[in-house]
Amino acid sequence: MGRWALSEQLDTPGGAVRWSRWGQGSPVVLLHGTPFSSWVWRDVATALAELHEVYVWDLLGFGESDQRGGQDVSLRAQGEVFASLLHRWGLDEPDVVAHDIGGAVALRAHLLHGARYRRLALVDVVALAPWGSPFFRLVRDHAEVFENLPPHLHAALVREYVAGALHRSPSAEVLDRLVRPWLGEQGQSAFYRQIAQADQRYTDEIEDRFDQVEAPVLVCWGEEDAWLPLQRGEELARRIPGARLKRIADAGHLVQHDAPAALTAALLDFLA
Repeated sequence: MGRWALSEQLDTPGGAVRWSRWGQGSPVVLLHGTPFSSWVWRDVATALAELHEVYVWDLLGFGESDQRGGQDVSLRAQGEVFASLLHRWGLDEPDVVAHDIGGAVALRAHLLHGARYRRLALVDVVALAPWGSPFFRLVRDHAEVFENLPPHLHAALVREYVAGALHRSPSAEVLDRLVRPWLGEQGQSAFYRQIAQADQRYTDEIEDRFDQVEAPVLVCWGEEDAWLPLQRGEELARRIPGARLKRIADAGHLVQHDAPAALTAALLDFLA
């Protein structure tokens, strides 16, 4: 795949959403979480593209997609955008793999907007209340204060926060790439905007409907997840009929970086 770049675009009322696809075979759509972008899937996407047509996209306000003042980047809006993307791609029943808030987005699109999936893999997802680390909730409740931090303090805060998603210390290069979309005046505002709009009501609306998920489900969870403990994954697997739980050893919240080989193996087995 070479340098990670999203070559295609979907224009939405909230701004342009960037996306791309690679490979041939049955379609698989990858959804990222916060505060990340589709780039976190690069190793997994490369492996899956050997057997599948892989679709990736950056959520509105994230990564290469538009960041602008006044954007609605809530889970409600992201779920609607995802349903629109599936229609644009002509995918009636793809496989879907979702991480963090991407899980809530995929579940909302399925349960509220009629999106159908052949199989659904949920990786350390936001789905059950309460969610959000203590730091996340602090920033959400005082976003207007944090948004006005001096740029160097903001950059240091984001680096420390993102590093907490990994069980294994990332290289400086990887951490720089993860943090880059949130730097500068536009990125700094976008970072706090998406946290300020992280309203739990959008998962509360669907939590009692998890027994209506129709597709076979695999729940993957990093055993060392410090943001969303393994017990959340165990509970989610119990809530969804027939769901299987796969624990990923030596992995934190960002399983794609801590254990890409183990995660890829679990996904290939499930999607087969």
